[in-house]
This record gives sequence, structure tokens and C-alpha cells, in this order.
Amino acid sequence: EVQLVESGGGLVQPGGSLRLSCEASGFSVSRSVMSWFRQVPGEESDWLCAVYGDDTTNCAPSMKGRFTMSRDNAKNTVYLQMNNLKPEDTAVYYCYWGSFRGQGTQVTVSS
Repeated sequence: EVQLVESGGGLVQPGGSLRLSCEASGFSVSRSVMSWFRQVPGEESDWLCAVYGDDTTNCAPSMKGRFTMSRDNAKNTVYLQMNNLKPEDTAVYYCYWGSFRGQGTQVTVSS
């Protein structure tokens, strides 16, 4: 059974950092295309970053310089490092493998 479990969200002050984790089971993240999205209730999901089979990564232009994605094959986990967080980054963050996604983790940026 495929499962994705996100963690690492929480409340952070503007300018702070968080590292989100997405632990996968039921498949190997190695060589898989994995993505991070976020969603504010009532709005469309935003694609943030992806890691590809050759371990290259890419992020949406608006996220470059603040967000980076990485993968630890030994832990079967992907990560999203988020720096210099802003109130507009407040959302539920999801990782995806194909059409599968986890339950999400809430990130709230507020002073």
C-alpha cells in the first residue's frame, strides 16, 4: 500500500525556516519523481518543487532562492527546506508521487 506521510509543519515567525519531511512507504522514492505542492483552502494548489529520477531538482521561479527539495533514499524520504518564510507561505503542504499524496502538514507563518 502506498503511503506518504508529511511532517515538520508548524507555526513560525516571518523570516524563519522549516524543513518538511515526506516519508514514503509502499514504493521507493529512489529514481521517482516526487513533488511538493501547497494549498490554501478555497484556492488552487501551487506547485513548489520537484525532484526527478536523475536526482535533479527544480522549483517554481517564485520559490527559487527560498525553497529547496532533497531526497534521502536510505530513509525513503523527501524534504522541502523553506527559508525566509513569509505570511503568504501559510498553507497546507503536500508531497505527491504521481496521483498519490499525503495528508498534508500545516505551515503557518505569523508573528
